Amino acid sequence: MERRYRVGEVAKALGVSRKTVRRWIREGKIRAERTPGGQYRISESEVRRILGKPGNRAVIYARVGASDQRADLERQVQYLREYCAARGYMVVETLTDIASGLNEKRRGLNRLFQLVNEGEVDVVVITYKDRLTRFGFRYLEAYFASHGVRIEAIFGEEPKDMRQELVEDLIAVATSLAGRLYGVRSRKRRKVVEALERALRDD
Repeated sequence: MERRYRVGEVAKALGVSRKTVRRWIREGKIRAERTPGGQYRISESEVRRILGKPGNRAVIYARVGASDQRADLERQVQYLREYCAARGYMVVETLTDIASGLNEKRRGLNRLFQLVNEGEVDVVVITYKDRLTRFGFRYLEAYFASHGVRIEAIFGEEPKDMRQELVEDLIAVATSLAGRLYGVRSRKRRKVVEALERALRDD
């Protein structure tokens, strides 16, 4: 008779928490049976199936810069789900943010760091590198790698229609720095920002 494992045993084998295993069972990512007492039991063959795909725990991360880009956010998530399905990845969580790529206080990004630190993910899947961070991608990549996590950006160059977001991010940075140097209401600050806006938008 095939052996049945408790949730705690499977969690230890997969290197995740019991809570995560229970969630995967509810989501249908792990097949399990219920005992008369209401406890989950996972078959040995199911455990072998999961362990036979090392490094397949994926987190989908998608981001847009403004709320009027929700349709693009949904497209990103759809592309990433199809990508994960094609490679047999088990999607642990799907995280999204509507915020600038320069914003370090994104809820989805902070949750991603938590999953990486807790060892509950093997691969982070994004559409373009800038969806994860506007600057410093290599630092994030190195940090994730130190936790055994890789980043996969499924597309190459950022499309031109997304470069407007970069322009807005750069203007926001310049506005903040000029405000600190010359004062929020100063003429010098306004001239610096206006000059940058013209240079970027006329490029």
